[in-house]
Amino acid sequence: MTEREWREAGDLKPSRVGLASILILAAVLRFWALGHGIPYSLQVDEPEVLERAVNMIKGGSLHPHFFDYPTLYMYVQAAVACARFMWGALDGEWASLEQAPAEDFYLWARAVTASFGVATVLLVFQIGLRWGARHALLAAGLLTVLPLHVAQSHYVLTDVPLTFFVTLTMMLSLRAHERGNARAFMWAGVAAGLATATKYNGALAILMPLVACWMTVPASPSRLVCALWVLAGCAAAFLIAAPYSVLDLPAFLNGFARLANQYRTVKPPPEPAWILYLKHLRIAFGWPAILLMTVGLALAVNRLIRGPGRVRWALVVAFPLAYYLFISDQRIVYGRYLLPIAPALCVLVATAVISGVSVLRRYEIPRAPRTALIVALTVAALLPPTSQAIGFDRRIGRQSTVEQAHEWIVANIPKNSKVGIETRVLLLSAEGYRTVNIPALTSDHLTHAPREHQDYVREGFDYLVASSQKYGAALGEPHKYPADYAAYMRLFEQSAELVRFTPSDDHPGPELRIFKVR
Repeated sequence: MTEREWREAGDLKPSRVGLASILILAAVLRFWALGHGIPYSLQVDEPEVLERAVNMIKGGSLHPHFFDYPTLYMYVQAAVACARFMWGALDGEWASLEQAPAEDFYLWARAVTASFGVATVLLVFQIGLRWGARHALLAAGLLTVLPLHVAQSHYVLTDVPLTFFVTLTMMLSLRAHERGNARAFMWAGVAAGLATATKYNGALAILMPLVACWMTVPASPSRLVCALWVLAGCAAAFLIAAPYSVLDLPAFLNGFARLANQYRTVKPPPEPAWILYLKHLRIAFGWPAILLMTVGLALAVNRLIRGPGRVRWALVVAFPLAYYLFISDQRIVYGRYLLPIAPALCVLVATAVISGVSVLRRYEIPRAPRTALIVALTVAALLPPTSQAIGFDRRIGRQSTVEQAHEWIVANIPKNSKVGIETRVLLLSAEGYRTVNIPALTSDHLTHAPREHQDYVREGFDYLVASSQKYGAALGEPHKYPADYAAYMRLFEQSAELVRFTPSDDHPGPELRIFKVR
């Protein structure tokens, strides 16, 4: 049976209307409420990227002086910040760079991330066409509504751009296999280099062009030469996009070593990382898609052994498996770290629905029941993540407890007051306050020694903002956390509570309590 015969009839012509609809939906979900929380409630690492990009254009140097991330996305944001500044200057917002605060650049910066997210959906569609038009539409549609990808596309973080370049690497690796020449493999290597220059773990993307090269027997001029071009393209792209990795080699190596050590030496999570990531996948995709993903994986292994299309099956399995094992061997666990494998997993779900049902043709089951089954499985796969994605956008579009607290503080607390804020849920430095974001009000984040009310008096704090993100577990289950419960109760009783913001359907977010230090 040839590869074309294996596909369903009518599954070979892509639908422009379907693709356009998916891309419009992807844009709506990612640009919805894009400006929420600016500038008082940002994601933890957003300033690490954007403020360094703004400092680059203000200081006239491309040196990041920071190596927790490579520099590609900072450079992209620096270019966008230049455009934003010129637009603002033309509109009379400011007359010099010194007059432009970093918070005025966040909306445009987030729009860049959202655009990367939409572009990734298009790449998934192009990858899915290697299986068929319906595969492509379903895979792209699933990534469109995937709540993890939708949520992270709202922030100036590296995970969504990394996912774009990893997906680009997969697409170019497939194209290189189809063309079989060194130039095509070089461009796949370039994409892998750009992924590495976005976030260090993107280096694993190099597996895809190398696997495609190794499995392309008629590669021209040879598989070895093509593999060398892959490596050369990857190295060149990384060095161009992150030049100070070489120009300031000691700082780069020290920063990289410190970051790697942090991922190895921090307190381990309560459960093994691989189990936590499985839970994140289940939350993001929902049970129906997870079950279909398992079927798609079994189908992929079978086709990898028996054919046809071994290379495309190898790519859609090898990278996600290697990447999952890599992040599962680290102690810092965030759901967004799974994003680079999400496009491949969406393809696996699509193959389970379309190709899996197509197998029923062998049993002479009529086309109408097979089509009905495909529709039912498609709805089952898309409905849970769609509901979550829309729920996320609606939630961030409402006035949050953080926004309420911000408005109250600006209206009631004198400027230049020293305010201790638990976690980074609220940022006030731009409002003229002396703020300190504290991981937990009841302990020192460096020494883990207890912190009491008198410590804050001695250090000159005027106000404290407590977040249920930290105290919620202790106050909710004091029998499980008696020491933490006692510490928070002492702090709360010795301080004067001024106001409390409790979450509701209309005001999502953590509970926030604002205290005056006596």
